[in-house]
Amino acid sequence: MESKQLKWGYLLVLSLVWGSSFILIKKGLIGLTAVQVGSLRIVFAAVFLLLIGFKTLAKIPKEKWKYIALTAVFGTFIPAFLFALAQTEIDSSVTSILNSLTPLNTLVLGSLVFGVSFQKRQVWGVLIGLAGSLLLVFNGAMNHPDQNYYYAILVVIASLCYAVNVNLIKRFLSDLSPLSITTGNFLCLLFPSLLILYFTGFAEAIAIEKVQHSVLFIMILGIVGTGIANILFFKLIQISSPVFATSVTYLIPIVAFFWGLLDNEMLTLTQFFGAFIVLIGVYLSARK
Repeated sequence: MESKQLKWGYLLVLSLVWGSSFILIKKGLIGLTAVQVGSLRIVFAAVFLLLIGFKTLAKIPKEKWKYIALTAVFGTFIPAFLFALAQTEIDSSVTSILNSLTPLNTLVLGSLVFGVSFQKRQVWGVLIGLAGSLLLVFNGAMNHPDQNYYYAILVVIASLCYAVNVNLIKRFLSDLSPLSITTGNFLCLLFPSLLILYFTGFAEAIAIEKVQHSVLFIMILGIVGTGIANILFFKLIQISSPVFATSVTYLIPIVAFFWGLLDNEMLTLTQFFGAFIVLIGVYLSARK
């Protein structure tokens, strides 16, 4: 398969997987705290990745481990907790919309900090996609005045972390295999996450049936939505550009909206229009 077709295939799969992640977080929060959701998500992903990718760790040069650790912190550790905390106050669909700020942050950080050049068409694509996302957000705020939108700041911070992560991978880790990067990331995060999980009292809470149900949702989130998805995402970064790779966050809200509908999160006509604008932005930012 040609690289052009392959990158669109990765983009579609990732949008479906990550678009479903927000509803899984929501279900996990029924029986778990936000800190337990974040740490348990990392633990499940780490165990899975070490089982399938432990041998690839030997392929990581010693001088690359500092970048592996940095991408682990910015790309997984901080966002995992911030998203869970944000969804204690705002809808899963709204959280996914705010995540669409990632490509804009990637563009800005890439040009200002990492010296990456972008075409004008890509800039317009990112701005149009952002406009569609803002339309979705403001309309959602009007229809849910009871929600605490200060928690939306946590999602914005998480999107900044993702932007740093993407540029670091493109700049310093493009020569490594996606499985090596991902396994290395979660090796760095496994023990801190286990320590955090222990101090939340999870060992005592696991006996509760509601908690057990929530754990199953987070297990799916950790293995599929974090472990497997990160491998695909790092591969996408390597065969495309940082801006194209993060444009997956434009498609994520559309998938999240449909899950939200099934969970009684209502979608308005204005939000559908915003989603259409988002797709236009994806197209423009991806064109050569």
